[in-house]
Amino acid sequence: MAKIITEKIFRYEISDGKRKERVDTFLANSVENATRTRIQKHIEAGLVTANGKVIKSNYKVTPGDEIVFTLPCAPRPETAEAEDIPIDVVFEDEYLMIINKPAGLVVHPSIGHYTGTLVNALLFHKQNLSDLNDPTTRPGIVHRIDKDTSGLLLIAKDNITHSRLAAQFSAHTIEREYQAVAWGLFKEKKGEVQSFITRSKRDRKLFTMSKDEGKFAHTFYEVIEEFEFASLVSLKLKTGRTHQIRVHLSGTGHPIFGDEVYGGSVIRCGDQLPKIKSRVENLLEIMPRQALHAKTLGFIHPHTKEFMRFDSELPADMQLLIEKLRI
Repeated sequence: MAKIITEKIFRYEISDGKRKERVDTFLANSVENATRTRIQKHIEAGLVTANGKVIKSNYKVTPGDEIVFTLPCAPRPETAEAEDIPIDVVFEDEYLMIINKPAGLVVHPSIGHYTGTLVNALLFHKQNLSDLNDPTTRPGIVHRIDKDTSGLLLIAKDNITHSRLAAQFSAHTIEREYQAVAWGLFKEKKGEVQSFITRSKRDRKLFTMSKDEGKFAHTFYEVIEEFEFASLVSLKLKTGRTHQIRVHLSGTGHPIFGDEVYGGSVIRCGDQLPKIKSRVENLLEIMPRQALHAKTLGFIHPHTKEFMRFDSELPADMQLLIEKLRI
């Protein structure tokens, strides 16, 4: 299979009010999957400029600067290649599939993840997949869930099926229930969160709640079970924004247990901390990813017009976490 070399250019205009900080720190916080060490190596190679001039790692970005970072990407396949990766098929007919995705599996190839994805697995196991999205890297993919979120995904085998399913997602008529273990006890045991969600100005890899910027997001929640310092919560999506549940729970003071990106790996036990610190640390070792599972998926079959609902059990790591929290 032919491969192509790519590069990605990141361009930042530093806005007024931005505090001065080292350029390596700024880029490490702005570029997805970047580390400060890697950024420093790229700076040493002359791949970062400020206002058209090559700079060093200790350069301080200031308002009015234009920072340009040219990231050379590793060779990638022109198309995703089939790989013998097992998949858990919950349902399948001639038009579509329901997959139960494990945590840790990326849905489709992207920078840094060209192999070992669900798409690579689908290409190995299935001959016919829709190609309405990018046919080279996203065949069959109607929607996504995060790498470290487990649960149910819809896969389309042809373009008509894909189009009709996508229309249901756009109309917000797909039934989606997630379950999560969140920090703290909720004052209101049942409610909803409505906000706009936009990229964080502090860190462009993250999203944050906003009153009027970004895309509108709407989440319903209900507490299923309470523990000493955490809660098992059911969440239903009215909209489907990137990181929506993670942002809404974090933004309301209840980040998902183990969610390192949105504050869920920070121990939140208040005055109880000295007594139970070691116990909580052990629980975080059990759950080194966000405790979030896409549990239920309901939709109208694009061809039979029958309403179908599928449910999946919580994965073993979440079940063990809940068992330990009950003690």
